Amino acid sequence: MPDALRQGLLEHKVDAILHLGDFTTLEAAEQLAEVAPLEAVAGNNDAGEVRARYGRQKIFSAAGFNIGMIHGDGAKGSTLARACAAFSEGNVQAIAFGHSHVPYCHWHGGVLMINPGSPTDRRRNPLYSYAVLELWRSRIRPKLLFFADKR
Repeated sequence: MPDALRQGLLEHKVDAILHLGDFTTLEAAEQLAEVAPLEAVAGNNDAGEVRARYGRQKIFSAAGFNIGMIHGDGAKGSTLARACAAFSEGNVQAIAFGHSHVPYCHWHGGVLMINPGSPTDRRRNPLYSYAVLELWRSRIRPKLLFFADKR
């Protein structure tokens, strides 16, 4: 786990960590769970043991909010479109998705769509990233956080 990620999670005093797939091994899950309780879904690069433990899609509830969680891979449409479609029938206030590794944070029809990017594989992005959601009263306040060095 990058030091910047661990420090950021500790500084924000997170109550839970939501991971959106592509752990590739359970060791990464164990490291995150040492910081705060972990909720996760498996991604397209995760082995059977990760998929069996976490599943591919779920709704996480906290502080009166429902947050849809999905990796977002698939053959039809964009990652964003697949994430939206996965929870089109659900009562969610936010949808957290991954797969593209591209940080994204916008409201769509009253639902927060957030992709934290990646703290370990920035691909074509200039910086590594993750997100923090502050759930307060009747508001969700998202923050995308960036760092340059993954050591």
